[in-house]
Amino acid sequence: MIEVTTTHLQQLSPDELVPSGRALPDGARIERVEAITPEFSKFLYRGVGSGWNWADRLALTRSAWESLLLAPGTETHVLYVDGAPGGYIELAGRAQGGATEVEIAYFGLFPHCIGRGLGGALLTEGISRAWDLDTRFEGFGAVSRVWVQTCTLDGPTAIANYQARGLRAFHTEREMASPGDGAVGMWPAESATS
Repeated sequence: MIEVTTTHLQQLSPDELVPSGRALPDGARIERVEAITPEFSKFLYRGVGSGWNWADRLALTRSAWESLLLAPGTETHVLYVDGAPGGYIELAGRAQGGATEVEIAYFGLFPHCIGRGLGGALLTEGISRAWDLDTRFEGFGAVSRVWVQTCTLDGPTAIANYQARGLRAFHTEREMASPGDGAVGMWPAESATS
């Protein structure tokens, strides 16, 4: 067991978004996945989260994973770099008494894209899409809040990136936890002689 600190951050207006000053490089683009499958979602989740102990979804059945993806207000945006996935952001909008709150459920980069200045651009796009999510889903009211939670098991620059995009911390909690191993079954261990 280790102590894990979870920080909750939010924006209460689209005017609070601070766009990244770095544009995507040539050969990079961000696209919404119109009809995401559980298989593609799990590929993204494992590719991004295996190094950060993302394991909460790994025990889900295909149908349980699919039901999360098909929930109204849920969408995934993928960063592609030279044709290959380089990261993603999953948004989960929920109606709250006539308004809509959007959680950044998952966000991150594949290992080969970390440190290349791509995270700010992806997060900027994701937050922008969160603020207009109500325009893509029938029955959703205007978005009143975009929020995310991150913890000390996530990437070391996660909080800084969220804050640089204008999200502000509103709650912090600490707990003892046994993190799951998001890398189980991902790759065999490297041998000492390789």
